[in-house]
This record gives sequence, C-alpha cells and structure tokens, in this order.
Amino acid sequence: MVKIKRILVSQPKPKAEKSPYFDLEAKYGVKIDFKPFIRVEPVLAKEFRQQKVSILDYTAVVFTARTAIDHFFRLSEELRLKIPETMKYFCVSQSVANYLQTYIQYRKRKVFFSTTGKIEDLMVSVNKHLDEKFLVAVSDVHDINSTAAESDKEDILSLMEKANATFTKAVMYKTVSTDFTQDKDFPYDMYVFFSPSGIASLYKNFPDFEQGDICIGCLGSTTAKVAKESGLNVNVEAPTPEAPSMPAALDLFLKETNKKK
Repeated sequence: MVKIKRILVSQPKPKAEKSPYFDLEAKYGVKIDFKPFIRVEPVLAKEFRQQKVSILDYTAVVFTARTAIDHFFRLSEELRLKIPETMKYFCVSQSVANYLQTYIQYRKRKVFFSTTGKIEDLMVSVNKHLDEKFLVAVSDVHDINSTAAESDKEDILSLMEKANATFTKAVMYKTVSTDFTQDKDFPYDMYVFFSPSGIASLYKNFPDFEQGDICIGCLGSTTAKVAKESGLNVNVEAPTPEAPSMPAALDLFLKETNKKK
C-alpha cells in the first residue's frame, strides 16, 4: 500500500488551535487539507411555508444534528414564532442535546437524548411519548453526518413510522454540492468522507473519477455503504470499538501504512 502523504478531509477546517487532525499531521508527517464537498444552505421562511407545516402545531421536535437546531430556531425567528416552554426536544446524542443551550434555558425544558448516539436508542424515549405530535427537522437529503453519533440517522423517518408515532418531516435546510470543477488539482493519497452526500459530490464534480491507489475513509455505516455501491474500495471505517472517531481510525491506519519499511 502507498505511503500516505496528503489527506483530504471533506469537512471545514477546525477553528480551535488544537485538533486531533493537527496531532496526526505532527505525529506522521502528513499534510491534511480541509475541503468540504458539501455545504448547507437555509430553507427560507417563504420556502418553508410551501411545506404547509405549522411549527406550533407540534409538541415535540426531533433533532439529529446541531445544524438542524440552528435552522429550527432561525426559521422560528423568521416566522416570528415564540416556541412554548412546554415543547419537548428529542436529540440523537448528548452533544446535540447540549447544543440546545445556545437557544433555550436547558434546565427548564424537557430534553431527551440517546446515551449511545444511536437513533434506535433515542426511539426508546420516543416510544414512551407516543401521545406527542413530533416534528422531525431534516435537510433535503436527510444524511449530513456531523459526528459519529449521527451515523444511523437516515433511518429516523422509517423508525418513527414503525413506532406509529404521529410525526411530520420538516425540511429546514439544504445540502448542496461544492463546485470543484474549476479545481482539477487534487493531489491526495486519501479522501475522507462524512456523508453519502459527500460521495455524490465527488462524482458530480469528477464523473470520471478512478480510485486507483487513493485510499478512502468513511464515517458512518451508510456513508461506507454508498461508497462501496459506487465502486470505491473503503480502507478506513469509523466508528468502531477500536476507533470511535475518524481521527482515531486514521491514527490506526497511518500507524500501519506509514510505518518505516
């Protein structure tokens, strides 16, 4: 296997000075560039009204990403809605639930979350509150994976349906492919993807893409599945028991591929 020298991580560059990715650069002498293959755009209030969804008709909201929280409260403000303190919030992970503090007084609200970060475990709480009317905040493609905890969230709608929950899907933001067609120079030994949309963006930008010796990393089982169905050989998958995050998975991979011969 080719020694990895340059890695493209399809996410924004970390804003913090310290990041596991920066640690990997120092540890293995690799160069990591951050180029998001997808970007998020808001669904404007005028567009949202066309869905004929009235937020205040619902007693609970389901969030599978912090991005969904941002756009839920943005739209509520644009629509001049006052979200009642009785509103219940169901979040895919504790980190997503904690992010609610950006907008509400957390201790005064009813907030439920999956302790494992898996949507199936969040359904345990949903099943205990089937008398609620749920609003599920999603993107137009429902598959942005911001964290390992969100790797199974594409099943949220089908799981809500199987639970016989009263729910409505509300598209609050859009996933758009980044245009790299003018940038033909992609001198990378490895691409790391975090959602099926990232894979779709790769082929939209480079329809004749051939993997060759390029290694592929995927966060989430669905991302890996789509990559494999697209004909890619996936070299690194996360999360796993040994590597709960993508940086941890890359650490294990680089330890093997970049060891001195």
